Amino acid sequence: MGDDRESGPSVPEGRAPWERPISAIGRTGADGRSGQRPSRSERPSTPDSETPPQPGDSGRLGKRSPRNADTVSVAELVDKMSRSGSMRKVPAERPDVEEPTEVIAPITDSTPSPARAVPSPPHAAPVPVGAPATDRPALTRLAMSRVRRRRRVRMIGRSLVSLIAILSVALTGVVWGYLRNTDQGFLQVAALDPDSTDVVDAAGQYGDETYLIVGTDTRAGASGEVGAGTVADAEGSRSDTVMLVNIPADRSRVVAVSFPRDLDVTRPECEAFDNVTNTYTGEMFPEAYGDKLNATYALGGPKCLVKTIQKISGLRIGHFVGMDFAGFESMVDEVGGVEVCTPQPLVDYELGDVLPNAGTQRIDGRTALNYVRARNVESEGNGDYGRIKRQQRFLSSLLRSALSNKVLLDPGKLNGFVNAFTSDTFVENVKTQDLVTLGRSLQNVDAGAVTFLTIPTTGTNDYGNEIPNEDAIGAIFQAIIDDAPLPGEERAEPVAPESPAPAAVPDAPLLAVEPGTVSLQVSNASDIPGMAQTASDELAVYGFQILTVGNFSGTAAQTVVRYSQDQEAAAATVASAIPGAAIELAPSLNNVVEVVLGSNYPGSTQYPTPFGTRIDPTQVEGTTESAPLPADLSYTNAADDTCA
Repeated sequence: MGDDRESGPSVPEGRAPWERPISAIGRTGADGRSGQRPSRSERPSTPDSETPPQPGDSGRLGKRSPRNADTVSVAELVDKMSRSGSMRKVPAERPDVEEPTEVIAPITDSTPSPARAVPSPPHAAPVPVGAPATDRPALTRLAMSRVRRRRRVRMIGRSLVSLIAILSVALTGVVWGYLRNTDQGFLQVAALDPDSTDVVDAAGQYGDETYLIVGTDTRAGASGEVGAGTVADAEGSRSDTVMLVNIPADRSRVVAVSFPRDLDVTRPECEAFDNVTNTYTGEMFPEAYGDKLNATYALGGPKCLVKTIQKISGLRIGHFVGMDFAGFESMVDEVGGVEVCTPQPLVDYELGDVLPNAGTQRIDGRTALNYVRARNVESEGNGDYGRIKRQQRFLSSLLRSALSNKVLLDPGKLNGFVNAFTSDTFVENVKTQDLVTLGRSLQNVDAGAVTFLTIPTTGTNDYGNEIPNEDAIGAIFQAIIDDAPLPGEERAEPVAPESPAPAAVPDAPLLAVEPGTVSLQVSNASDIPGMAQTASDELAVYGFQILTVGNFSGTAAQTVVRYSQDQEAAAATVASAIPGAAIELAPSLNNVVEVVLGSNYPGSTQYPTPFGTRIDPTQVEGTTESAPLPADLSYTNAADDTCA
């Protein structure tokens, strides 16, 4: 079948009939009228067969042309419905439609711009202010000179700022390069044991700087050329001088403790050390008793020596410095020599006349080396201790020279001193910048606050080893950890600012804390060996964090739990786990709680008070006392420059 729809252009956008508008208002017909179709009475009376269908007209069987599908009026729609349904026999007249008031033509590129209803105000033209340049009076010579001077000052200022910026960048690069080059001059060697369990009250030592300084008597290389001897005399290397230097966190003093080279020690398990190449071989040596301190270094090198000293002292050694004879001589020469004083000529039957004349004199590096090495001086009569005393007095003078402005503020001497120090030393955890910073921080320390001590002994054994006085040694290092005064020390005590007395407040009840938040060190003050280890194992089961286990350097009348100012609740929780224990304030402990097992310790523990439960502990005072320093302790104060 054919399609009876008239061909024509498609309906715009292909809309459905129910989406098309039924009004033709605004559309212009062929006769010039807009939006109004002629009525049936005005149409020609020609038959349908002769008269072509008019646009928009529709018959009973006719269909609308797609071209005018959108121009169906309401009257036509009603008429169509009346014809099909015979609802009305007379078509109703289409009401008149009001003509549109205005037809707006489309805007194209050729459409002229409409005239503005309100013209925009004109822009204000600039108006010159002041007198014209031609009418201004000419500047005087003085005024022109001032203008030129201001311009010149501005230019000079800008140039200086640029120059300073350039110099700062260049100087930073030079300093960085210098520090990097000097750091590369250090020979690195493995020595430290930071995780050692022999450290006592690690929290109390927080911020302290502790150096182990070792002078070796190797006979190889440059050291043999400066009079140290030959390899045939003694192979390997020994720790001829061992000094432990502690500087507290507030840099208020310096304490140097000297160890006799023949001190009787218990050597820990150590790895063999090759003194020629400064490397470890991998061969292990078991623990040994009755060994000399310098033999410990000869066998196991810096690692073995650090472990041994750390076990004796309880200090956390954070830096290691080893120096041979050649390096020592160079350092003395770089500071221009060191002034020493001897009450009588110093004669050694092996080294000869070290100082043939008595009195104060300045000695060079070669003479200084023999001065600190001589240990066979008949007039001193005490072997190694006379030599240690001379070393301490010499280092006191060297320290005064090194920390003086003559060295620190003299780039040439400071550079030579640092280069000499780096060229003949082997270190771990030591950098040039750290040494310079430390030296400047100590520049404000008076010489009287620098104290040299010597490890006390009680004679010699059958092997010729010096027997250590363990109680006195424990007292010395406990005083160092607690920052307690030392004999001969002339440290200025800081003056605390006056503050008003705090208002009295009622004491808050003590509540038990979680055991896992408490750090403990367990010390044995009873007569039963191994008691501290047993107690620490039991306390660890409850969750307490065990830091160290050892012997208490003092006496305890009963079992007490010592604590610092903010750890009372923690101490009370620990005391609740030990039958018969009391708590005691000990400010030097910082954030660590210490259990001191006295003679009344029952030998067992119990579960602590549950978390959050109130505790009423027994508070005591003065039941524990640190071991007193020996009355005959040998010491040297750096401010003492008398000729003794």
